[in-house]
Amino acid sequence: MKITKDITIEDLVEDYPFAEEFLRVRGIKCIRCGEPIWGTLETACKEKNFTDEQIDAIVEELNRLAENPDLIPDKFEPPAKIEVKKLDKPR
Repeated sequence: MKITKDITIEDLVEDYPFAEEFLRVRGIKCIRCGEPIWGTLETACKEKNFTDEQIDAIVEELNRLAENPDLIPDKFEPPAKIEVKKLDKPR
């Protein structure tokens, strides 16, 4: 089964146990992580203010890992944050 943004969190972590930690390090807590979530992956991401592009990237990465289990790390690290600095307006 291909992972889509419409998959329920319950189905995602049941079918792909690695997804629980993958989502947790991104700030999305799951059923087994203590904060029950019963919506879709997209809904959970939107509640945490992820953009559509970020959600697409999460779905793509989840599918990549699901299709290549050898790539699943022993421990997921939080993704690198890109800092955006506000430029001063010219005077």
